[in-house]
Amino acid sequence: MASVNPFNLSDSEEEAERRPNETVDTARSPRHGAPGPPPPPGNPFSPPADAEPPTLLLSSNRTSPSGEGISLSAAASSAMAGSAETRVSVDVIAAQLLRDQYILTALELHTELLEGGRELPRLRDYFSNPGNFERQSGTPPAKDQVLGPGGPLNRANSISTLDSLDFARYSDDGNRESDERVAVLEFELRKARDTIQALRANLTQAAESEGPSQERKNFKSSPEIQEPIRPLEKRALNFLVNEYLLKNECKLSSITFSDENDDQDFELWDDVGLNIPKPPDLLHLYRNCGTPLSSPRSMADVSVGMDLGDLPGNCITQDPPKKPDLSQQQQNEVVQELEYQISLLDNEKQSLAEQIKKLQSEIQTLKRTVSSPPPTTLDLSSQNTSNPCSSSTTDPLSVPPTDNGKYLDIRGVAEPESAPDPASTQKTSQSHNELKSRPAVQFDKPNRKLSPAFQQALLSFCRMCSDSRLGAEVSRIADSEESVMLMLGRCLPHIVPNVLLAKREELIPLILCTACLHPEPKERDQLLHILFNLIKRPDDEQRQMILTGCVAFARHVGPTRVEAELLPQCWEQINHKYPERRLLVAESCGALAPYLPKEIRSSLVLSILQQMLTEDKADMVREAVVKSLGIIMGFIDDADKYSQGFELMLMSLGDPSERVVSAVHQVFIPAFAAWTTELGTLQSALIPSLLARIEKLLMQGEHSLDEHKLHVFLSALQSLIPPLFAVVLQNAPFTSRAKLHGDIPAIEVTRFPRPASPLQDVATIIGSRETLSALLLLYDHQLEHEGTTGWESLLWVVNQLLPLLIDIVGRINVSSSTCVHEFSRFFWRLCRTFGKIFTNTKVKPQFQEILRLSEEDVDASVGNGILTKATVPIYATGVLTCYNQDEDRKLLVGFLEDVMTTLSLSHAPLDSLKASFVELGANPVYHELLLTVLWYGVVHTSALVRCTAARMFELLVKGVNETLVAQRVAPALITLSSDPEISVRISTIPAFGTIMETVTQKELLERVKMQLASFLEDPQYQDQHSLHMEIIRTFGRVGPNAEPRFRDDFVLPHLHKLALGNNSQSVESKRIDIAMQLFEAYSALSCCFISEDVMINHFLPGLRCLRTDMEQLSPEHEVILSSMVKECEIKVENRGMADAQGSMSIASSLVGEDAKTKFLSKMGQLTTSGAMLANVFQRKK
Repeated sequence: MASVNPFNLSDSEEEAERRPNETVDTARSPRHGAPGPPPPPGNPFSPPADAEPPTLLLSSNRTSPSGEGISLSAAASSAMAGSAETRVSVDVIAAQLLRDQYILTALELHTELLEGGRELPRLRDYFSNPGNFERQSGTPPAKDQVLGPGGPLNRANSISTLDSLDFARYSDDGNRESDERVAVLEFELRKARDTIQALRANLTQAAESEGPSQERKNFKSSPEIQEPIRPLEKRALNFLVNEYLLKNECKLSSITFSDENDDQDFELWDDVGLNIPKPPDLLHLYRNCGTPLSSPRSMADVSVGMDLGDLPGNCITQDPPKKPDLSQQQQNEVVQELEYQISLLDNEKQSLAEQIKKLQSEIQTLKRTVSSPPPTTLDLSSQNTSNPCSSSTTDPLSVPPTDNGKYLDIRGVAEPESAPDPASTQKTSQSHNELKSRPAVQFDKPNRKLSPAFQQALLSFCRMCSDSRLGAEVSRIADSEESVMLMLGRCLPHIVPNVLLAKREELIPLILCTACLHPEPKERDQLLHILFNLIKRPDDEQRQMILTGCVAFARHVGPTRVEAELLPQCWEQINHKYPERRLLVAESCGALAPYLPKEIRSSLVLSILQQMLTEDKADMVREAVVKSLGIIMGFIDDADKYSQGFELMLMSLGDPSERVVSAVHQVFIPAFAAWTTELGTLQSALIPSLLARIEKLLMQGEHSLDEHKLHVFLSALQSLIPPLFAVVLQNAPFTSRAKLHGDIPAIEVTRFPRPASPLQDVATIIGSRETLSALLLLYDHQLEHEGTTGWESLLWVVNQLLPLLIDIVGRINVSSSTCVHEFSRFFWRLCRTFGKIFTNTKVKPQFQEILRLSEEDVDASVGNGILTKATVPIYATGVLTCYNQDEDRKLLVGFLEDVMTTLSLSHAPLDSLKASFVELGANPVYHELLLTVLWYGVVHTSALVRCTAARMFELLVKGVNETLVAQRVAPALITLSSDPEISVRISTIPAFGTIMETVTQKELLERVKMQLASFLEDPQYQDQHSLHMEIIRTFGRVGPNAEPRFRDDFVLPHLHKLALGNNSQSVESKRIDIAMQLFEAYSALSCCFISEDVMINHFLPGLRCLRTDMEQLSPEHEVILSSMVKECEIKVENRGMADAQGSMSIASSLVGEDAKTKFLSKMGQLTTSGAMLANVFQRKK
């Protein structure tokens, strides 16, 4: 009979099949008087009559692998011949290989078992013990010395293959091989010395930790007194604990544990100590803690006999002779071996007990679901009735079960190997009878008399595939939730790669459901890894789908599994090359924040996001990071993280991307402010910290202010206004009296500024619009009638915040339009948020006290110094424009008129007034108001005020529409141009020039042109040096942007006249002033296109006149003017030559364009071949 392959069954299956066979064989053994059958005549390995009894492949004679003794395959065939049911344990084969020194064969067996998922403890302990492979130094062992099972294992030379062959070693350089050999030997010597030194240190430490023998006796006699742990024991336990954490998906805990024991390498067991094999894992130790397990760590080369009753009957031909007694040492080894086998059987017993429990639970599930079976269930009665043969008859379509009975297998039904419990059998048969009695599973029974074997052979031609992985899955039907999860866990990794990328999001529910319910941690980890790597570059919709699934997963499994299973997936993708994947990580951290343990939320997740904010280069990733940080700030409760949150806020506000900064204001700052409100540090720490940074910035940059940083800090303060007002309302004396029932008026739409996000809406911060409306009624009543006594939060705003802000405003440079605009917007939002009553009673009085705009100040000859600061434009545009009713507009007009009057009469700089006009002029709503203020200046009795009004028109013309310019501005300027005071007339010239630059109405331009011509041609202005200076300055400013006709017909001819007249100027100071202004004007106009006639008649002559002045007054400018004259002359010459060749140029250009078109069309017909490219330039034949 052919021998059976001993490797086709696992240990547990072999043991389960061997036990009933051993019972049968024992009953037939010669020990009980029953003669066994003779061996087959053709078996050459049957033992003779005088041979020793068989010893289960463990021969006592040490034979060499060359073939002097019986080979392994022959021994296996001899032991297995005679009965197909007898199986040889893999552990027995491994023991034989180790005893006969077939180390490489044992290693190969160990590797194949590991790949098959069946680890053998004997091989694991042997190959994990480095002492079995240490090179023995010194003299060889004596003959009577007992070596370990591995013995002195010598180093074997590696086989040179074509891939590993180093041809340089076999070159002509003969000394290279010896040098490399010496280097290798020196390296091995150093490693050996290091190993010896480490061993000595470990042994010394172990010896020092050994206590006196009396102490050890005390520990043994008193179990409650624990013996101190030894260093080697501690290292071994550390290794096992770390291994347990990794196996159970506690990766973060494993990392922390490794950091706390940084003196130990957890990757290698050898680091624990040499000559110490690796013990079983913690779970194995825990399960066997009640029964002492003797691991076969110290083994000798012995022979183990087999009981005659355990052998098959056909393997024994006669009674063997008695074997002599073993020595005491060999008996101990046999005892250890048997104890080891007992432990294996105990483990198998426990696993079988667990399988029995699972089967019982599945029987109960079947009983519950038998009333509604699936319609595709096969009728098993037909096969059972027509197939009365025993279980030894094999189904040609059946495959050995690999699912521990958790599936309904449609490939064939096999009877159980052992007789089941009658009661359970009766219940199972009843459930099957109920299952078969349903109409949905009834099939027509053929009235035929076919043999079962013929019927099965006939059905085998149906070509049902069951020998592949997919065929095995298809042929089984899951009968429980757990089996469905197991099936999905096996199939999904094969399904996902074959689904189109655009449709893979359809798999997300399936992956998440399986990951939630799958019992195996490794399978869950693999499924979550597939989820995060499902799509190479997920778009917004796909990321939202994945995030929704992650949140559902987190709600289902709880914080512990979220930390252990989802967070490691995020950590792995933090440095992915695709920004969409990093974006998914950033969004996941925020979405999972509510479902994480609070310690992880404020430590690990915060660190992940901080690293991404600092290192990631993609704007969209940093934007998502900022939003997730805001969500983290909404759930954090560790007060020690306040400083870190503040630094993150400043860091993100300084980001160069506008979308990141916008996310900070929309999400991060409101969430951070809500947290500081709960901590009570919004008014005491957060806002004062930002104000302190603004003050420091102003002190450091008095001459060169960093406007970007100021914008960052001020925008953060502006985003904190809604939370500040919410704190004022929530801590007000009337908060407890707020009533939500009754008629509560709705909040006006314009009551609050438009929030940047819902998180900055005061109603959202308070809780609801009804609550806010009730509080606002009490707030206005309290301010108007009862005051602020005892209202600490509002008193802080009035007495500390406002004075500090007004002081900061007074130190800002008024010429910085950016700073003025930022502070104006801040005060506008502050006043609109806190309300009109607060603005009129708390804000305006403090500004008016600083500005002191009274009648005495207006009439005084000295101005108010504060009026020249940025306080004026910020008060006018940030406070007085908050409300647009008639009294508010009148107050703004009066303030601007008073400022214009005061500054004019005191001869103070007009920068603050100009800043106010620029800021207000940007909004068309205030154009009429500003014209009203200027008309007040036009009709003022003081010439100084009229001059100021004339200069302010220049700022207003640029933003006002042409209708207002024609109806309001131009008449006022013409009125001022005929003013008795020459200074007032001169002040109108810049405004007239601006009209020429910006307006397109011909009638208005003609009126302005006539007025300017009167200034230049009227004899009364011939000697007005200041008028000429202003006209030349205006021409240089507006000339490049004015209409070409106005520039050629008016500006350049009059500049020529002024330059010619300046040559005869007798006063040198006036002459040089005019010359410098003319130089600036001609430099600006030289960049314009000037016609040839104007160039020859006016521009070049004017330049030559100016050069004449500069030769005497400023030689360095004369050099520049000479080069300008030469360039203009060259332009005139080239232009003349171009006109002469005009027709030829046009013709040549047409020919050139045609040739170029043909050439490009020819090139477009080419392929990438170089030969065809060369053919283009060949002459056509």
